[in-house]
Amino acid sequence: MKSLVSAGAVVAAALALAGCSYVNPITTQDNYAASDGTQLLTEDFEALNLIVVSAGEGEPGALIGRVYNDTDEEIEFEISFDAETATTVPVPARSSVQLTPLDGVEVPGTSPVMAGLLAEVGFATGANGFHTVLVPVMDGTLAEYQPVVDALG
Repeated sequence: MKSLVSAGAVVAAALALAGCSYVNPITTQDNYAASDGTQLLTEDFEALNLIVVSAGEGEPGALIGRVYNDTDEEIEFEISFDAETATTVPVPARSSVQLTPLDGVEVPGTSPVMAGLLAEVGFATGANGFHTVLVPVMDGTLAEYQPVVDALG
């Protein structure tokens, strides 16, 4: 009888602990931006780790990050973060392109806001339409962004 009660307690404990994952979502399965930047995820492409780097509002800036094309054909993006300057960025099929003025494709513009705020970045493609995402603006306060600010001149 004692072993039957012990077995019942083990089964009850197992069911109670299993119920935790049943009623609470597993947050480690959720997609999130694990960097200073943000992301734009669509059916055909991903724009990851997006940050506008600039010395200040009204100053030259650049969009940094990576764009991945998840289709079987090249996608040509028109990218803008200041609503005035658009940069054409071709991304080959099933490939990615690094956005940076240092050693990748430069997406320049003028920062519409000061560091610490969000800028709206637009991604236009012929077949995939127009998508926008709010992206943080950073200056050279953090050492890892100072080389980008220096490259902007």
